[in-house]
Formats: sequence, C-alpha cells, structure tokens
Amino acid sequence: MENKTSGIEKRISRLLKAIQPAARLCILLAIGQGEACVCHLEALLGYRQAYISQHLMALRNAGILETRREGRYVYYRLSDERLLGLIREAGRIAETPDTELEALLPDTPLPHCCCPNCRGKPQTSVAAREEFSS
Repeated sequence: MENKTSGIEKRISRLLKAIQPAARLCILLAIGQGEACVCHLEALLGYRQAYISQHLMALRNAGILETRREGRYVYYRLSDERLLGLIREAGRIAETPDTELEALLPDTPLPHCCCPNCRGKPQTSVAAREEFSS
C-alpha cells in the first residue's frame, strides 16, 4: 500500500521548509511587522548582501515575503504576519523563553544602513516585540 501525501501536508511542509534555514528565521524576525530593505538587513544581521538576497528570493518565491519598490530600493515585508506567531510557538515548543526570541528583534540604531527609509533606525516595530512576549 502506497502512502500518499495530501495537498494540505505538502503545503505545510513547503512552508516549514522555506523558513527552515536559521538565516531565514533571522531575516523574518528582523523584518517583524514592519518592512526592511537589503541594506537594513545587512547592517542589522551582519550577513553579506548577496547571501541575504538569496534568502530573500527564496522567501519571496515561497510567498512568505512581499515587496515594495521605492526608487532603487526594494522593501520586504511579511505576506502574513501570523508567521511571527508560528515562529513564537515553534520557539516555545523548542523550550526557548519568549525573552530570548524578543532579544532577536532589533531595538538599537543601525550604524551602516544607507537607505532613505531606515535612517539608521530599525524598521521592526515595538508591536512585533510585543507579539513575541504575549
């Protein structure tokens, strides 16, 4: 007897696989409920621009991120903010305290971000941090 995977299981599996690499989780947490450009994520996370861009493309292709262009800058935001809740719950299942997840959200100025919207400040909102602590 052959075991067939239903469409629901395949969709859930694709979502979890798309967010699985640790770098992608960092990117999603950095974006939070706001939006961020590549230079913002580069300054915040310390990854090279090309590395971040590869992960952003994979997240976008999976339908997890949406984009907005402003001049030469592209801004990324979550297509569904419930993903933050999924990450929070996964952290709880992995016995990660909410305070540790909250610590991953930026709250300090960015020293090297050059885009006009970042202006040296993170785009992740206070509401995103509150989402993880509730």
